[in-house]
Amino acid sequence: MSMLPVAVLAGGRATRLGTLTAQQPKSLVRVAGRPFIHWQLNLLAQQGVTEAVLCVGYFAEQIRDAVGDGREFGVAVRYSCDGDTLRGTGGAVKHALPLLGRAFFVLYGDSYLPCSFAAVQASYEASGAAALMTVVRNPDRWVKGNVVYRAGRIIEYNKRAPRPSDMAYIDFGLGVLSADAVETHPAGAAFDLADLYHELSLRGELAGLQVAGRFYEIGSAQGLAATERYLANDPRAADELRTTIPAGSR
Repeated sequence: MSMLPVAVLAGGRATRLGTLTAQQPKSLVRVAGRPFIHWQLNLLAQQGVTEAVLCVGYFAEQIRDAVGDGREFGVAVRYSCDGDTLRGTGGAVKHALPLLGRAFFVLYGDSYLPCSFAAVQASYEASGAAALMTVVRNPDRWVKGNVVYRAGRIIEYNKRAPRPSDMAYIDFGLGVLSADAVETHPAGAAFDLADLYHELSLRGELAGLQVAGRFYEIGSAQGLAATERYLANDPRAADELRTTIPAGSR
């Protein structure tokens, strides 16, 4: 299987990390001795991904300096820079479309997701849908559920007004999008991926795949600590998983 390229959303300001990101982007926060983006790119290479587009903005040049063309990680890296323009996560993806082709993975820049990317891609390609969202069952462990998922389809994804009573799943943080799904939004418009996923779900155009793998994130101090332990092979990471929030659900 030829793997789809990955859009990595790495342009946010990460205010929840306080002084750690006052002078550097979240992607360069050191985790287990290395900048986090290095861990992400190594994971992508292990998954067979050969191309990544880093959607950058905040301290973009620092990321370029730390990653370069990606050769040392085994992934060809290109950059889509928002500059000072606030595009939102969806707008950042739309801005990067010329570099991504007709379908691509979307990965949040603060997420480390050791699941099978090949299985996610195969599920997307078999679905015939405009997009796919990975989900994890959530019996009120992290945040209130925001996904109604049945038999390979997202019946509704609603981050803005979740209904925990019938939303037993949450977004795992890895998705696949077609360019067609993104192109419906006007060029230059700022919008959130959460709103795009919501629209697609209501139109019956959002496939789903339940994953059982663990997720880790560095968007919060607590998540950063758990990810540090996991990547440093500290067995305490398994216990802390219960309190870590998936990036796509915040």
